[in-house]
Amino acid sequence: MSVGHYENFPVASVLVPARFRDAVVAIYRFARAADDIADEGNAPAALRHEALDAFCRCLDAIERGETPSEPPFTALASAIREHDLPIGLFRDLLSAFGQDVDVTRYATFADVLDYCRRSANPVGRLLLALYRVDDPHALAQSDAICTALQLANFWQDVAIDWRKDTRLYLPLEDIDRFGVTLAQIANGVCDERFTRLMAFETARTRALFDDGRPLARRLPWRLGLELKAVIAGGSRVLERIDRVRGDVFTHRPVLGKRDWALLALRMLVPAAVSA
Repeated sequence: MSVGHYENFPVASVLVPARFRDAVVAIYRFARAADDIADEGNAPAALRHEALDAFCRCLDAIERGETPSEPPFTALASAIREHDLPIGLFRDLLSAFGQDVDVTRYATFADVLDYCRRSANPVGRLLLALYRVDDPHALAQSDAICTALQLANFWQDVAIDWRKDTRLYLPLEDIDRFGVTLAQIANGVCDERFTRLMAFETARTRALFDDGRPLARRLPWRLGLELKAVIAGGSRVLERIDRVRGDVFTHRPVLGKRDWALLALRMLVPAAVSA
């Protein structure tokens, strides 16, 4: 199902049971709209925070049992009530998007993971809540997958993020460790040092996918298959980054029809197809 905006990963596909699709789309549209407030356009920071504060007030209204009339909150209120979704997870998303307004550098990988905990992991936990899955092991595996998806997006968009507002999610401690400079990133120079840095980041992102992969076997068949597709898409992005030796300045990795056909074959016959 297309819900606007380019995405590497499927949103509310036909694999999701029909009774959950409206809720999945409502969650996505809330997250997409709030993310756009933080990242799109040229509004000053104060206006962006003001708009995100309005989102917070709408969540407060939903929590009080009210139904805001403006989109995306009417549909979101219905989804929250019908499926008893934890409203705190939506507030976590807003916290991360608010951080995006002000923060453009991350000193450590731990700082990046903290951002992912609020910007990505809540979406996976909300989807598990739809299926009434809440055991700690499943939640941890979901967090690993969602964080990995977020990181894969960061690594493929290093050049785009820098050109837009000199934003950088590569941890500064890693940049220093591999001898890369901010000037090098600003100028789009992919030398051996940057190649090693990106290989390091894709390797530990792939490890997170591996940590979360068993979750697909613990979920209902259709949701498990959907999750396998999402993991396959994120892993394919990492493959494409590695294939160009980390040169995301001139070769931003995106997934096309051929990639999704390949991934479908891999899902049916694991390890039988390579490209």
